[in-house]
Order: sequence, then C-alpha cells, then structure tokens
Amino acid sequence: VKKLPEPAAAALGRRLADTVWRRRGKGVTRLEANLARVVPDASPAHLRKLSRAGMRSYLRYWMESFRLPAYSEQHILESVDVENADRLTDGLASGRGVILALPHMGNWDLAGAWAVTATRTPFTTVAERLKPESLYDRFVAYRESLGMEVLPHGGASAFGTLARRLRAGGFVCLVADRDLSASGIEVKFFGEATRMPAGPALLAQQTGALLMPVTLWYDAPPRMRARVHEPVPVPEIEGRRERVAAMTQTLADTFAAGIAEHPQDWHMLQRFWLADLEQPPEQAPSAEGAPGAGERGTG
Repeated sequence: VKKLPEPAAAALGRRLADTVWRRRGKGVTRLEANLARVVPDASPAHLRKLSRAGMRSYLRYWMESFRLPAYSEQHILESVDVENADRLTDGLASGRGVILALPHMGNWDLAGAWAVTATRTPFTTVAERLKPESLYDRFVAYRESLGMEVLPHGGASAFGTLARRLRAGGFVCLVADRDLSASGIEVKFFGEATRMPAGPALLAQQTGALLMPVTLWYDAPPRMRARVHEPVPVPEIEGRRERVAAMTQTLADTFAAGIAEHPQDWHMLQRFWLADLEQPPEQAPSAEGAPGAGERGTG
C-alpha cells in the first residue's frame, strides 16, 4: 500500500470496504445499529447506504495510516484543513498545557501528525494494549515515528505521566468517546446512556490545562477537515466527581454534534451504548475479530 500511487491505494481501500460491507459481518451490522441511534429517522435503505460509506471511511483511515510514515511534512499539512487552529496554538503559547479530546472520527493519527508538524510540539497519548504484544509494539513504534509519546492504557502510572506533561505546559491528545476502564462517566449520547472516560476532564481539573474537543471528518481526497472547539470550562459546582461528570457531558454533546453532521466518519464498530453492552452477544453483535477493531479504542 505504501508503494502504490495514492489514487490506486484509495481505490484499493474502497474495494476492500465494499467487500467487507457486502459480507454483512458483525462489525458492519454493529456499525448500522450504532448509526441507527445517530440518525433515528433513517430508513433501512439509508442506513445501509450510511454503513457502506462508513466502511469506506474506516478503510480510508487504514490506507492513509499505512502510508502516513512516508508522508512529507508538506503533504501532511496539505492533507488536513483545521478550523480554529489558533485555539490550539494560543493554548500552547499560554503555557497552561492543552488536552485535545477526540472521538473515533476520520483519521486521528493523521490529525496527530498534523498537530506535531504544524505546532512543532510533540504530544503524549495513551494506547490500548494489544495482543500479541508484538503488534502493540509495532503500533507504538509507528506512532512514535510520527512524533507522539505513547503510554500504555491503564492505571495511575499513565495518568501521572500525563499530569506531569501538562503541568510543564505540555500537549496531550486522547481519543475519548469510548470507555476502556471501570471508572467511566455515564453520559447521555444521542438520547441514551453510555460511558466515556473521566481522564480528560479529571486532568484538566487537576492541572489547570485547557480541555479542547476536536471533531474530524473526511472531505474529498486528499483533505480531512478538523474543528477545534472552545475549551470546556471547569464548572463552579461542588464535588470533583460532579465537575468531571459535567465536563464529560459537554464533551459528549460536542462529539454528538460533530458525529450528527458527518455520521459516516464515526468509526464505531463495537457495542457502545449501555443497553447494548448489557445484552448477550447474539443480540448485540460486536466487531471483535475484525481487522483493527480494538486498536483505535484509545483514550
């Protein structure tokens, strides 16, 4: 893929996506079930059209990611168009530290490469441990080659490192729409309950860093677009848990607005809402076993 001309790689990604979509495996049916919450008035035909576009978007992510280490700095900068980029640069210049929180939209690796290239500032992130360990090590090496510091997900060690980076005026990026721990915050998302990680809001409270949501979506190749939203304020209410919950709900609302505008670019092929997580597997198919199904669950 890395050696193919870019139009050929894009065409290959579309063919692979259409093949997977036609097979109607668990990942595709789960994606459709998730999209049914996002677009509740959609007909079955429209949902199928959206899920096909969603699989094309998802495979576009993989095709780009395979090629990303070979991109020049100029190509990276030309591939991403960022609205309100000054919020990021001004935040970094303030010395307070910046947390970017993203949903599983578009290509967050490309967005990260853009951020490192445009700001000349490396950032720290967290990645879910994969099995086999050799696969996890390869993903870490790949992301570190793009200028990211990658910490393994879980425990106080990663949180403490992130807090130290932010207190020093550093830069942290976290994919934050799917909880991977037992300590997630329950939020309303498209009218139903789910859990999202507490980490971004908790870090902002403890360090004074700016917490900025970011939404991503694809335009016609070679562009991906991004929007840096206003910082999420720490509310003046009693209780740390209550403040974290309010801030996480604000993140959820911002993510939901971006996903509603570009539902085909939300790559959620896993069970996501609490109602689905509580059902047996045959009633709520997941993407487990699909290529890359778990890898993007970082945050």
